[in-house]
Amino acid sequence: MITDHRHLANAAWEAMLSAHATLMKQFAAEDIWAEASMREYDVLYTLSKCTAPIRLSELNRHVLLSQPALSRLVDRLAARGLVERRPDAGDGRSVLLALTDAGRALQHQIGLRHARGVAQAMTAGLSPGELAQLETICLKLAAAHSDEKGDTSP
Repeated sequence: MITDHRHLANAAWEAMLSAHATLMKQFAAEDIWAEASMREYDVLYTLSKCTAPIRLSELNRHVLLSQPALSRLVDRLAARGLVERRPDAGDGRSVLLALTDAGRALQHQIGLRHARGVAQAMTAGLSPGELAQLETICLKLAAAHSDEKGDTSP
C-alpha cells in the first residue's frame, strides 16, 4: 500500500498517462482519419468550442503542439479552406482564427464517428458512476492548474 502522498500522486499520474496512451493508440487506429489527422482534428475541435475567433497563442494553450508546429498546421488547414484568419480589430498586429463552414462540417463529420469510438472505449471499462467520478476528478485537476496560469477554456 502506498502511504506517502508523493508516491500516491506519482502512481496516479503514471496510471493516467498509461490510460491516455492506450486509448490514444486505439483512437489513432480507427478508420476515421482520412480527411484530417488526429492533430488536425484536435485543432478543428478546439476551434469548434470557441464562441468567437481566437488568437493562435490562445489556441496553443489548448492543444499539445509547439507554437511553430501549430502555426504550420494552421497554415495547412487555412490552405485547405478549413480555418479562416481574420484581422484582430483590437490589435492590428494579431490575427484571429475561426473555423470556416467547411471546417465546421468536417469537424462535425469526424467528431460523430470519433465520439462513438470514445464512448465505446470508455464504457467498456467504466460504469456510469465511475465515468461521472472520472469527469469530476479531471475537471477539478484541470481547474486547479488553469487558475494558476490564468488559462480559460476556449
